[in-house]
Amino acid sequence: MEGLEASFRRTCPAVEHASLRWHRESRNVAHVRNDVLEPWMRGDEAGVLVTVRDGGGAGYAATSDLSDAGLAEAFRRAQGWAARTRGRSIQAEVPLPTPVEGSYEGPAEQPFTRVAPAELIDRLRQSCAEMTVDPSIVDRHASLEHVDVETLLLDSAGMRVHQRYEVTIPFAVAVAHVAGDSQVRTLGGRGHARQGGLEVLERILPPGRARRVADEARELLAAPMCPEQTCDVVLAPDQMILQIHESIGHPLELDRILGDERNYAGTSFVTLDMFGTYRYGSELLDVTFDPDVHGQVASYAFDDDGTPAKRQWLIRKGILERGLGGAASQARSGVPGVANARACAWNRPPIDRMANLNLEPGTSSFDELVGAVEDGVYMETNCSWSIDDARNKFQFGCEMGRRIRDGKLAELVRKPNYRGISATFWRNLAGVGDASTREVLGTPNCGKGEPNQMVRVGHASPACHFRDIAVFGGA
Repeated sequence: MEGLEASFRRTCPAVEHASLRWHRESRNVAHVRNDVLEPWMRGDEAGVLVTVRDGGGAGYAATSDLSDAGLAEAFRRAQGWAARTRGRSIQAEVPLPTPVEGSYEGPAEQPFTRVAPAELIDRLRQSCAEMTVDPSIVDRHASLEHVDVETLLLDSAGMRVHQRYEVTIPFAVAVAHVAGDSQVRTLGGRGHARQGGLEVLERILPPGRARRVADEARELLAAPMCPEQTCDVVLAPDQMILQIHESIGHPLELDRILGDERNYAGTSFVTLDMFGTYRYGSELLDVTFDPDVHGQVASYAFDDDGTPAKRQWLIRKGILERGLGGAASQARSGVPGVANARACAWNRPPIDRMANLNLEPGTSSFDELVGAVEDGVYMETNCSWSIDDARNKFQFGCEMGRRIRDGKLAELVRKPNYRGISATFWRNLAGVGDASTREVLGTPNCGKGEPNQMVRVGHASPACHFRDIAVFGGA
């Protein structure tokens, strides 16, 4: 990196402001299916995005050629775009970032590189073999994805931000099939994306855990269909993360509210005049942007614009306070935001993205949440989702459910689904689990932007109880 910093100083043009963001990512995926090792997948990429602001215009360019000549050519192209956008660029109107120096190092108790591939493969073979519980199990997978990410942000005013972290994503899935009916059960639906090394595998997929996945898939074959009715619902954390993601996260993205995504990912039912007064949910709803949760997948100290990241309330006691938007969107909208300008790679510019978006714990134990329900359904693990372009009307499905009768968990039900409207759904929040029900989870693949950007997003949530929800089965 010292060589890159020196090259930046040599090639940085004499303009109002210039920056360089270097991004390196190494990805490994090990996958065992039906006791057979699939081809090991590995990918490595690195490059820089340079930006120029000058004379009322802004431009950027990317290159994987890190030589002086490569950087100089990238800056030349960025300057060309800055000249062409003079007087027309939204970015040129955003206040220049305050020069900062800092770093972030994610946790990794057991770094990936210190474990032999053969040892990791044996561990996945063990998990895959555990799922051989019954002839009805016709497909078994155990896998691990690991990503090593490092970034360096420099600018002409003296900014220097270096960040590095590892992401580990264990996964297991079992498919049960009898007489034309198939049931799928997974390890949290790929919701166990965490920062950390192979200690994440040991905590999330310890010996014996994969067997439980297969047992539940087999049990679902004999379960009745989820009934169709309006009733109370208790959602497990691994379904809550999808509910938070789709009906709070995306609607609160300021660039989406401003219309930037309407051509691709859609708009939002939220409007700028709602911030500060709109009742998003019941008084039990508290939602934060929190980039400082240990091990959560989108923890960081600075966003990709170099803005220092800190915990902020988005929704407090049900009232909408703040949007998910970086410095550019805050300047355009006049709405307070957070440090969430993020880029997925070296050849993408930062845009407004979810990071760690968390629903804060309440005071109810799991037994108390269930005990408050006379007739309802408990649901675990998202398996399907559908939501309109404004992120308002939705229909979500789960892998597994249980009836709740007279405050007790009862029989298993299969293919539980529910539908609702974001603008009113959260007002039906009747109970929020305490810290004992909270899980720190995340998704490895949230897509947005043109050209598309896929980022990892963290969600932590307790179990939650909702009243008067339309429930059905079979989708």
